Amino acid sequence: MAKAKKKYVYFFGGKRAEGRADMKELLGGKGANLAEMVNIGLPVPAGFTITTEVCTAYYKNNKKYPKELEPQVKQALAKVEKIMGAKFGDKKNPLLVSVRSGARASMPGMMETILNVGLNNETREALIQKTGNPRFVYDSHRRLIQMYSDVVMEKAAGIEPEEGKGVRQQLEKELHKMKEARGYKSDTDLTAEDLKELIEIYKEKVKEVLGKPFPENPMDQLWGAIGAVFQSWMGKRAISYRRIEGIPDDWGTAVNVQSMVFGNMGDTSATGVAFTRNPATGENYFYGEWLPNAQGEDVVAGIRTPNPINEVGKSEHTKDQVSLEKGMPKTYAQLHKIQRLLEKHYKDMLDIEFTIQEGNLYMLQCRVGKRNGPAAVKMALDMYKEKLITKEEAVMRVQPSQLDELLHPIIDPKAELTANVMVKGLPAGPGGAAGQIVFTANDAVAWAKEGKRVILVREETNPEDIEGMRAAQAILTARGGMTSHAALVARGWGKCCIVGAGAIKINLEEKTLTVGDITLKEGDWITLNGTKGNVYVGELPMIKAAEENPDFQAFMKLCDDVRKLKVRTNADTPEDALRARAFGAEGIGLFRTEHMFYGKNSEEPLFILRKMIHSKTKDERINALNELFPYVLRDVKGTLEAMDGFPVTFRTLDPPLHEFVPNRQDEREKLAQALGISIEELNERADSLHENNPMMGHRGVRLGITYPEITEMQVRAIFQATAELMKEGKKPYPEIMIPVTCHVNEIKHQYQLVSKIHDEVASQFGLKKIPHLTGTMIEIPRAALTADKIAEAAQFFSFGTNDLTQMGFGFSRDDIGGFLPEYLEKKILPEDPFQSIDQEGVGKLMKIAVEGGRATRPDLKIGICGEHGGEPKSVEFCHKIGLNYVSCSPFRVPIARLAAAQAAVKDAKSKKTVKKTSKKK
Repeated sequence: MAKAKKKYVYFFGGKRAEGRADMKELLGGKGANLAEMVNIGLPVPAGFTITTEVCTAYYKNNKKYPKELEPQVKQALAKVEKIMGAKFGDKKNPLLVSVRSGARASMPGMMETILNVGLNNETREALIQKTGNPRFVYDSHRRLIQMYSDVVMEKAAGIEPEEGKGVRQQLEKELHKMKEARGYKSDTDLTAEDLKELIEIYKEKVKEVLGKPFPENPMDQLWGAIGAVFQSWMGKRAISYRRIEGIPDDWGTAVNVQSMVFGNMGDTSATGVAFTRNPATGENYFYGEWLPNAQGEDVVAGIRTPNPINEVGKSEHTKDQVSLEKGMPKTYAQLHKIQRLLEKHYKDMLDIEFTIQEGNLYMLQCRVGKRNGPAAVKMALDMYKEKLITKEEAVMRVQPSQLDELLHPIIDPKAELTANVMVKGLPAGPGGAAGQIVFTANDAVAWAKEGKRVILVREETNPEDIEGMRAAQAILTARGGMTSHAALVARGWGKCCIVGAGAIKINLEEKTLTVGDITLKEGDWITLNGTKGNVYVGELPMIKAAEENPDFQAFMKLCDDVRKLKVRTNADTPEDALRARAFGAEGIGLFRTEHMFYGKNSEEPLFILRKMIHSKTKDERINALNELFPYVLRDVKGTLEAMDGFPVTFRTLDPPLHEFVPNRQDEREKLAQALGISIEELNERADSLHENNPMMGHRGVRLGITYPEITEMQVRAIFQATAELMKEGKKPYPEIMIPVTCHVNEIKHQYQLVSKIHDEVASQFGLKKIPHLTGTMIEIPRAALTADKIAEAAQFFSFGTNDLTQMGFGFSRDDIGGFLPEYLEKKILPEDPFQSIDQEGVGKLMKIAVEGGRATRPDLKIGICGEHGGEPKSVEFCHKIGLNYVSCSPFRVPIARLAAAQAAVKDAKSKKTVKKTSKKK
């Protein structure tokens, strides 16, 4: 039996199409939807789609097409000719076609389109005879030359002209030159004779600029256009867009070849682009623009100012323009009915393109429309209320990045369009911020007290910069990665932050920063887009976020109804805890005890901590810890109270002690005096704390084992705060987490200390038991591999994925800026493992730990408290492997709630599919 030939071309037109809406992977979004529109009976000009598989084969086979493609294209073209009653390239009754790209994910403006393919001097004359409208035909011909020479002859040929010297710009200059000479204001003022003359000028210019004539053969034009669309898939702007949107290169694009219908045939013809709802606000009314006597590119390219499609869509600027509703009422009524039918059919907001040719309406495209965050939330809620979609579908309608837009101030998009990027870095803290440059934390605090808005610019930040970081509108660093100190702190505060902007050169003596030939001094204004990683010179206007709007709250409730995974927060103060609760956090998954020594009101406890660190004897250390105890008790109690009824996971002291050693001479002298020792001896003690590799040195549980009194003081504060709140009628629930463990004996050692202090405090307050759990952080590969043993002593696990990634890869997270960009650019790694969990490696360690831990202790509670806890793909992974909760910074809590809900929907859908498949078997 002969092997069936591979199908590369799918026809659509008349009353039947070979494709469907659910064939986006093969036909691209545009091709699949064109087929669907034909199948539901809409007026769609006939055409065919060349599949995405051809694009993939084209790039695999040195830009050669599969041999079956040409005969299949000819066969499909013959079908189109039959339905449209015209023949491609015919000298008496010519058919013209458009050639457009259509990837499976919408990439608006990134790919190429060529209209009026098939026009030459001969077919042009035949079309004039057929239509009796020479002006329209000449206008279409000059458009073809302009588009084709640009897209096919220049871009697809790999020609990169100097700025402003491209063939399209040169042809446009000729057009403007003619308009000026004739005294015309608009393109539509050009007469048929003007356009005929312009065509000849265009042809000469194409030959002059590109060194070869414009092709006259219609089939050469068609194949040139098809090739150009495939070439545009690997164009610079398309590649950049895919990187931003996370669209894989191997998806490829389809090519749609469609019969031309003409909106430029006179005043009874028009073209337009519309949305079934307002994509900027989400309001439920038909929204769009149209132009009489024009082709589609005129609307999208901004060549002419379009009119509003209806009266409701008019603004202050367009109130005097004629709407389609008034200008062509019958056609508008037909279009309005179609858009309602489409929205009901697709159950989503659609972006549609249409052409009116001499009063006849044709639908050229429909696709799910792009929308901003506030609009996405409103549409999802409204469509759920309208019973157009289910609760689960509503949850899937909003992307986490769109939700993020509601939580942070953003730069006014209109202003950003015309602003030049000074430097790019890593987008570590979302939103926008503008302020005056300062280079030190002290200056940031001082300037902020004077009411100034500042941006703290540093080579990199450290814990001593914390007050300045808090005072600043945003933080910009030349060094550091996505989990560097600046990035972690900024995200925790919901503060705009860009890190690793390596092109910045900072001169602290002169208080200047330099990027290339731009030099800015202290006090100059800059604006940061922390979502994109862009830095702009000057102050750009901001748009306020809408985190408190009722739509946001209602949407988050929908997410909570659907999700299974709990969402906690990483918070270190009562203020952060209350903020996180307002965002819907169900507990604290990470309270870093060391953070009470940073920021507001931390001077005294930090000074006492430093006394403890520099103690030489156990007695000195215990005296310092006793001094420190009230401060720790205060913050622990305040946080437990703020999270009343929800669990709070307190991580015992984790960082290497050297991080708290003061660098300034006056601070060292003050510390020496308090300890009653000389400055020389203090310096000697400080030097002794130095470690070659502090991240793997004397920290975490190792401090608790060598200095058990440190653990005892913290645990006593936790139990005493809990007991006091219980006596006050509150419901505190602490969880004590021991960090940096790698062996079960470490947990057993600390567990004994915890039990001893528990019994002492319970007895002191006349309580039989103080509710709590004692567990550990899984952040060392050995801990994950021996989780079955560790679960013998630990009552819960929390994955510290920042360190687990660091140790799993052997990458220092603060020094990856030197090589990681190259790794991502060259596809050595698919993405930054510090931003999204490396499921293949680090994820495998997590799975081992989950399975091992629960084999020993089936009721083991397991969460994640690394920065990945707020990243959507990582949250989905945590759902899949059976974690109980994720924990993230307060401002990422809503994102995690949405991601957890979407993970639950996907999981349920996947299980349903598996069930159906197994039934069939």
